[in-house]
Amino acid sequence: MPENAIAVALILPDLSRSVAEEHLSELEKLIETAGGSVVDRVFAKRPRPDPATYVGSGKAEQLKSLAVNSGAKLIVFDDDLSPAQTRNLEKITEVKVIDRSGLILDIFAGRARSRESRTQVELAQLEYMLPRLTRAWTHLERQAGGIGTRGVGETQLELDRRIIRNRIARLKEDLTKIERIRETQRKSRNAAYSVALVGYTNAGKSTLFNRLTSGSADAADKLFATLDAKSAKAAFDMPRETVIIDTVGFIRKLPHHLVASFRSTMEEAVAADLVLHIIDSSHPQFEDQRAVGEDVLRDLGVKLDRVVEVYNKADRTDAFELRRKNAASVSALTGRNIERLIDIIRDRELENGEVLHLEIPHNDARVIARLHDLAEVYEQRVTDGAMLITAWIPRDALHQFEPYAAASLLKPAKVS
Repeated sequence: MPENAIAVALILPDLSRSVAEEHLSELEKLIETAGGSVVDRVFAKRPRPDPATYVGSGKAEQLKSLAVNSGAKLIVFDDDLSPAQTRNLEKITEVKVIDRSGLILDIFAGRARSRESRTQVELAQLEYMLPRLTRAWTHLERQAGGIGTRGVGETQLELDRRIIRNRIARLKEDLTKIERIRETQRKSRNAAYSVALVGYTNAGKSTLFNRLTSGSADAADKLFATLDAKSAKAAFDMPRETVIIDTVGFIRKLPHHLVASFRSTMEEAVAADLVLHIIDSSHPQFEDQRAVGEDVLRDLGVKLDRVVEVYNKADRTDAFELRRKNAASVSALTGRNIERLIDIIRDRELENGEVLHLEIPHNDARVIARLHDLAEVYEQRVTDGAMLITAWIPRDALHQFEPYAAASLLKPAKVS
């Protein structure tokens, strides 16, 4: 049975009612993703948050009445609450109260599968929980007593906090080791051109990943279907081996503990040769979602010249007008305009190399084989003593073939 919940939003002077309603609709979807059912939506309008109850004592009493009448056992706020605000609200309403961060952490805990994502989620949860122990474990607030404990001078609550801090330290050490392994894996892929898919949750990244790789990533219509970075070879012809990487989705007001702990996963985007920023063009707030994505990429240090915007779900928005340069409008579901996106990836890849005319002796068969592995061969002719080859070669592999150059380097290839 779904847990009945009330969704609450605070409307401050700089927030319009329509935007607040859109934000609360997203919160409602998050609640449903966590297994709850929203039985009521409440808006509180104030000049500023109330320090004690966030929404004010009168609105808190109203929430109590609504919970009684609707049978709600949970009240979820769209913004983060302080431990004191949460404690005061639970005393007034007599039901469980959580904020947006707590809700998202709960969803991530239910979706984590790999060792890395489980470690990241546990770390974020413990850092979130630590300042809230006074509320959660008040029954443990007593002086440790008994034989052998006299003079310890620590309450049980302080011991619990120390246990959690020690666990946080161990989890951070584990994440450091995992990050080293991931870095080693990235180095092993250095010969390949990497394309990372990033964007707001449920923008269609996993569907596009499957379209570009012939893969089988979970592409359900739900928030945070992907928590672990997945990678697979591209399923189309490219100048060099190309790897497509799917990453965890962004969302408005993503808990900062979660952003910090999931940074190792998002490093895939930082290290990628090209980043495709996937945007759901059918969403009424797609511009806001695009801005959230840009903010996260900026925080990660991803340079905009490595980013191509991909406006997805074109099958739902026939009237969508693409006004931005360096962008594509596609439907990952139907395959509409996918070839145009592949051309963009191919053009970007070709910019990272140059064309050489090579003369390779027949007895250097290994060099010829390596060239076919690393380069895109445009033309080759056989003569008595050598192979005459014209090929595009990745810039980081040029030094291997320059001794065989039969003509000076040409400018980077341009693809029509």
